[in-house]
Amino acid sequence: MSDQQLRKEAHDLDVTVWVGKGGIEAVTEELKDQLQDRKLVKVKFLRAARGGTTTDELAAELGEAVGADLIETRGNTAVFH
Repeated sequence: MSDQQLRKEAHDLDVTVWVGKGGIEAVTEELKDQLQDRKLVKVKFLRAARGGTTTDELAAELGEAVGADLIETRGNTAVFH
């Protein structure tokens, strides 16, 4: 599937993983588990997690940590495949 098709599918998804003050290390296992069960997972980065970094940087780091493809970031939300 193309990124455009995946973005279209992700539009109506609910956020199922929240990254808070514990950082991305606290959610890597949960995201791995969810990606095994689903094709797409939406992740929200709360203000406490962002600190001085951007959502794009955190999303790229999280995707690398779990071996997932980052489909898109929009605002404080990212979609992984």
